[in-house]
Amino acid sequence: MKAMMQTSYGPPEVIVPQEIAKPSPGDKDILIRIRAAAVGPSDSAFRKGDPVMIKWIYGLSRPKYAIGGCELAGEVEAVGRNVEHFKEGDRVLGMSVKSFGAYAEYKCLSEESPLAVIPDHISFEEAVGVCDGGATALTFLRDQANLQKGQNVLIYGASGAVGIYAVQLAKYYGAEVTGVCSARNADLVRKAGADVVIDYTQEDFTKAGKAYDVIFDAVGKRSFSACKRALTAKGIYMTTVPKLSTIVQMMWTSLLKGRRAVFATAGLMQNKANLSFLMELASHGALHAVIDRQYPLELLPDAHRYVETERKRGNVVIRL
Repeated sequence: MKAMMQTSYGPPEVIVPQEIAKPSPGDKDILIRIRAAAVGPSDSAFRKGDPVMIKWIYGLSRPKYAIGGCELAGEVEAVGRNVEHFKEGDRVLGMSVKSFGAYAEYKCLSEESPLAVIPDHISFEEAVGVCDGGATALTFLRDQANLQKGQNVLIYGASGAVGIYAVQLAKYYGAEVTGVCSARNADLVRKAGADVVIDYTQEDFTKAGKAYDVIFDAVGKRSFSACKRALTAKGIYMTTVPKLSTIVQMMWTSLLKGRRAVFATAGLMQNKANLSFLMELASHGALHAVIDRQYPLELLPDAHRYVETERKRGNVVIRL
């Protein structure tokens, strides 16, 4: 089978096509013919080995897993003899959170992995897009912030893969949503459901005098220290980027009763229920995929380059 592989950390050029053996499912595994995968900032970070904690976990001198990519969608081609919940021909959405491997024609996953059946009217590309940003946004807003109806939430980086789904999910939970993005993306963020849109090039929300119950920095650009003044007395600041300063602030503020900082390893917290819930929302029109660009598998390095411009809107998807 064809796979895009990297044997060293570095620029997009370290990802090269190779022909490797097609995997075979174990007793509790399903073999998925991959039709779509996602590329985001986290994939770029793993490719570069930056921040350095990635190398501590996934290999100091070279990547432990040569095939990248976490989110995938495709068709079940074969099942192990003890598989109970999936069958050949099922259209499935999955996350390979431990061993990656989405940038290939096939992937075996245990049926206990985060997996969900894709509704018939949702494409593979739409499903993987919703999973790419939606799973992270759901973990932060629902599970970490316990977002409630009527609360005021600000999404920083509201037009990105996590941010655009955070806006939609915050509206689903009944919050008043402020989205922060560039002027070129304002209409997109309003369409996603934001009540207010702030152009970060023209206005600093931390100096506007408004307080929010939740500030979710979906792109890791603003610190807790800078955002603290824009939080309510018991407001929560959340970020997707695990900087050392944020981890220290999270530990410190967890001991206090006032404003606090929160970070979560959202990828490792995913499960079947989350993916099924996202597919249910998408099926009923409460969550819409936002796909900026699509690339064929062999142009994966180009997809990485585009992601690193930090100008993408929503998802970048790989088609197989």
